[in-house]
Amino acid sequence: MNRCRLALVVLMIAAVKLNAQISQAERKPVNPIRPFVVMPAQSLDEVQQKLQSANKVEELIGGEGMQLRVAIQHEKNTVSANAEIHNASDDIYYVLDGSATLTVGGMLSSPKEVEPGEWRGGIIGGRRIEVKKGDLIIVPRGTPHQRSTTDQNFTMILIKVFAEPRPAPKQTPK
Repeated sequence: MNRCRLALVVLMIAAVKLNAQISQAERKPVNPIRPFVVMPAQSLDEVQQKLQSANKVEELIGGEGMQLRVAIQHEKNTVSANAEIHNASDDIYYVLDGSATLTVGGMLSSPKEVEPGEWRGGIIGGRRIEVKKGDLIIVPRGTPHQRSTTDQNFTMILIKVFAEPRPAPKQTPK
């Protein structure tokens, strides 16, 4: 009887190993879901110059089906009325020019959901940080954050990384 159990155990181990080998043999890398993007410095400089005249955002990459949004954002003399929290996206800022005061961390006071997963309110216990040209800031989802550019010009690349692909825009009835 012990030999039968031993043989059964050996067969089961062999079957598991064979199954793992077959599964690995069938696995292969995925194909790209869209073309790669290369934006030369000159193109980025042109977008940055175009935005200098006012508070503007120029979307570079994003849209339906994307889990990534890349934009260049220029702010001049602005103070966000409220801090924000994103439930399902991380923010990455790369400062191209100027400086701003970033308040980050802590918690939202009187949070109000302005759209699904997007919250606004004041910050309690956040840390104030002066950010300037060349700084890289990563704000993970769920982290309260707020920017102020009072008496300053500020230009950054904003990269949003979404937990899920972005849905198609809602169609308005005609």
